Amino acid sequence: MDVTRATLPGIATVVHQCVTRDGQRFGVLVEKSGRRRLLVYNPAEPDTLLQAINLDQREADQLADILHSRPVLDRLAHLERRFAEFAEAAR
Repeated sequence: MDVTRATLPGIATVVHQCVTRDGQRFGVLVEKSGRRRLLVYNPAEPDTLLQAINLDQREADQLADILHSRPVLDRLAHLERRFAEFAEAAR
């Protein structure tokens, strides 16, 4: 996936424009307040926005967890094991 990042002048907002391997385009608008908007573009007209889906911080976190290949607790357990390995090797 190709991802480009830009800051929108005047409103301190970041937009991540994403294009999948199949050519589908969507975006994530991150506002200064922390609110996120998923931007869905028209496949026939890639510059035409079809819908903006507003997400609060909790909803954005839930969606991010769904999209991860492993749940947060599994990733945390993996990091804890790696930390223990490094700590043991440092002794």
